[in-house]
Amino acid sequence: MEELIKILQSKNIQPSHQRIKILEILEKNKGHMNVNMIYDELLKEIPTISKTTVYNTLSTFAEKGLVHCLTITPEEMRYDYDTKPHHHLLCTQCGRIIDVDVRCAYADAMEIDGHSIEEIQGYFKGTCKECLSRDKAKH
Repeated sequence: MEELIKILQSKNIQPSHQRIKILEILEKNKGHMNVNMIYDELLKEIPTISKTTVYNTLSTFAEKGLVHCLTITPEEMRYDYDTKPHHHLLCTQCGRIIDVDVRCAYADAMEIDGHSIEEIQGYFKGTCKECLSRDKAKH
């Protein structure tokens, strides 16, 4: 818990109980969670928490660079605690978003053709290896 408090303080975020718990969930569940997933997990420990608190906290985390917002699908925003440049795979069968280790020529670029780059997001859509294995097992 002390480490999470230090992380929040390093980003100039006041470490409230709710913020610490949300950060803890993001750190433990590297699965690119959405607001509803985080909210459902929080309800187990903090039954009085509101979804607005979760939204506001995640907005603060994103604003301070503690998480990246992923908008791979138009239906939902996902939050990624891993803020180093990397790509993602959206499994079109199970809906999971998975980190993929693919080097991109632009991954570390801060400038392209005279334009200042603040963030780069790349993603692939396809079928994850777990779904492929299940499909092969069925046939």
